Amino acid sequence: MRRAPSAVVALAIVVFLAGACGALGGEGPSGDAGSRSADRPASAPEAKEEPPPGATAEFATDFNRHSVPYSEILSGGPPKDGIPAIDEPRFVGVEEADAWLEPREPVILLQVADAVRAYPIQIIMWHEIVNDTVGGVPVTVTFCPLCNTAIAFERTVDGRELTFGTTGRLRFSNLIMYDRQTESWWQQATGDAIAGELTGSRLKSLPAPIVSWEDLRSAHPDAGVLSRETGYDRNYGQNPYAGYDDVDSSPFLYEGPKTPGDLPPMARVITVDAEEEAVAYPYEVLRDSPAINDVVNGEPIAVLWQKGTASALDEDSVDAGRDVGSAGVFSRKLDGRTLTFRSEGSTILDEETGSEWNVLGEAVGGELEGKRLEPVVSIDHFWFSWAAFRPETRVYEPQSER
Repeated sequence: MRRAPSAVVALAIVVFLAGACGALGGEGPSGDAGSRSADRPASAPEAKEEPPPGATAEFATDFNRHSVPYSEILSGGPPKDGIPAIDEPRFVGVEEADAWLEPREPVILLQVADAVRAYPIQIIMWHEIVNDTVGGVPVTVTFCPLCNTAIAFERTVDGRELTFGTTGRLRFSNLIMYDRQTESWWQQATGDAIAGELTGSRLKSLPAPIVSWEDLRSAHPDAGVLSRETGYDRNYGQNPYAGYDDVDSSPFLYEGPKTPGDLPPMARVITVDAEEEAVAYPYEVLRDSPAINDVVNGEPIAVLWQKGTASALDEDSVDAGRDVGSAGVFSRKLDGRTLTFRSEGSTILDEETGSEWNVLGEAVGGELEGKRLEPVVSIDHFWFSWAAFRPETRVYEPQSER
């Protein structure tokens, strides 16, 4: 396919965001335990800064408390809740969802205890936030289209259950959320509260990989799937960011630090943040090396990649996006031993037993069939987005395997 010029893509995004503003009124419903203090809060500005333009008219936030310069925060176009979160999600079974989900479509997989949920990107890209309870745990499932970042968080902070909405603001092109209980502002990429009463708190992240619908329905036939019956009239299945996923393009509304290293800003990566060490694994490397063995902050991990997942941000229709594959990160420790993984073509095997594994960390053949690796919290990003928040990140190179 011939790519649309970056300026055309940017204009299309502007039009979409402007449309989101117009759709605010009258549509749809109205809108630790699971937290710890942020270990790396930005230094609070010494001089008092004015809040972002228009913020005091929309929010009851305590803007005197903040951990980042307000000059880094930009309007994305829509006002507060202009992109409406889903607060009362409905779910359908796999068989019903199969009527409108194609095998390669990307979905967010979240498992808490024995409860499994699937959140199709074709839906959440229009809402960015789903407030839910899974396996008895209050969670918020988020997706920032401009950063290609899907993250699930526990939404209980210091014993208080929070619900989240969209501020209509961005920092380094990344979604800024707010909680409706204190109206504190939260950075989606890090889970940090950056303004308001809860500044300095951090949400606990949960493993929530983006996988193909085919992989999810095969592994979890009893999963609950977020329904298209959201209470909002949206073109679910269509991609309002068509052409944005282009490694040669530029991030939209990005006014942040220069992206470090040799990776293009729009390169796809999956990241692991172990506090003392952060690592990014480029998808282009994973395509050639679908099984990577590494050690991060002293823990042996495996990064597994598999083809068969469409980019949601490529073509006009989500299911028509090019195949970018999907990745998962897991502990290599299983039943008292540390496994080593390798790939033979598209097949992933462990060296110790020769068992076959899939991208969900499940042994699907061999001696260990039926065993599952422990997932490690990992997040898909465009490189510019992650690097803006963790510029010291180690970028994995094949010769660096440990």
